[in-house]
Amino acid sequence: MKYIVVFFLLLSTLFAQKLLQPVYFYTISHGLATDMVYAKKKLYISSDSGDIDVFSTKSKKKLQSITLGKIKDFMGDTIDSKIFSIDLLDGTLLILSQDNGGYSRIHLYRNKKLTQIISRSNMLNITKAKFIDKHTILLALISNDIISYDIRTKKKNWIVQASMSKFSDFALNNEKTLVAVTDESGDVHVLSTKDGKKVKTFTGQNVDNVFSVDFKGSTILTGGQDRRVAVFHLNSSSAYYKMAKFFVYGVGLSPSGKIGAYSCDMSNNVKLFNTTNRESLGKYKVTKKVINSIYFINEKEFFINSRSPKVGYYKVKEHI
Repeated sequence: MKYIVVFFLLLSTLFAQKLLQPVYFYTISHGLATDMVYAKKKLYISSDSGDIDVFSTKSKKKLQSITLGKIKDFMGDTIDSKIFSIDLLDGTLLILSQDNGGYSRIHLYRNKKLTQIISRSNMLNITKAKFIDKHTILLALISNDIISYDIRTKKKNWIVQASMSKFSDFALNNEKTLVAVTDESGDVHVLSTKDGKKVKTFTGQNVDNVFSVDFKGSTILTGGQDRRVAVFHLNSSSAYYKMAKFFVYGVGLSPSGKIGAYSCDMSNNVKLFNTTNRESLGKYKVTKKVINSIYFINEKEFFINSRSPKVGYYKVKEHI
C-alpha cells in the first residue's frame, strides 16, 4: 500500500508540472511585434505597422513611440512600412524597414531625430541589419550576400556571398568580431566581420532550412524546418541536436552561451536547456504565435517576441 501511494504521488507531481508563465507582458500600440532590443532598463519593440514602442522595464510604462513615414506598394497604395529588424548601440537606434517598390531602407534614430542612410535608390533587398561598431553596420540580403557598410562614407567595406543558398538569419558574437550566417541548406557559416573571410563552416546537424540562429560566447544555436535545434561550439568539433515537436522558428542563448532556448511545439511554447549537459530547464508558455526571437538580458531573465502585439518577460527557474 505504501508503494502505491508513493507511485501516485510521483505521478501526480509529474502531471502537475505546468507551463511556466511570463512574469509580465509588454503590449505594443499598433500591429504585430517584429523585433526587440534591450538596454539600460528600456525595451524597444518594433512592429509591422512602422512603429517602435519604448518601455521602461522598471515602471512597465511606455515612454515613447517612434513612427516611420508610410510608403507606397507596387500598386501605388499607401501602406505602413514594416520594420524588419532593429539594433541599439551607444544610444543610437538602427531601424531596417520596407521602402517603396519592395526595396529596403535604413534609418538611424538619435536624440529624437530620424536620419535615413539607405533608401530605395540603393536598390538593396536587405532582410537584416545590425551594428558592428558605431561607424559600421552589417547587412544581409536575401541572396545571402553579407555586406559591411560604412555609415560615414556610405560605401561598402566588403561584400561576401556566404553561400549559394537563400539567406535565413545571422547572429553576431558578443564582441561583434564574428557572425554566424544560416540559410536554407542547413549549414552555418562563420565569417570575420573585419574582412568577411570565412572562419568555419558547420554542417550535418540541420538538414533543412534554418529559421533562426544565435551566437554567444563560443556557442552557436540554430533551429529549423527539420524540427532540430542544433548546438555548435566554435573551438570544438563536437556538435549535437535536440528534436522538437514542430518547426523551430525561434532560438536564443544567454550571454554566456550556457543556456539555450527554442520554440518546441505547435503552440510555440519555449524550452530552456543547459547547452553543456543538455539538461532541461523548463518549458515556458508563449502566445501561441510564431516566435520571432528570444532575447536574454542575463543568465536569469529573458524576453520572448512572437508575431503578436505582446512581448513576454520571463525569469529562468533554477530548480524545476
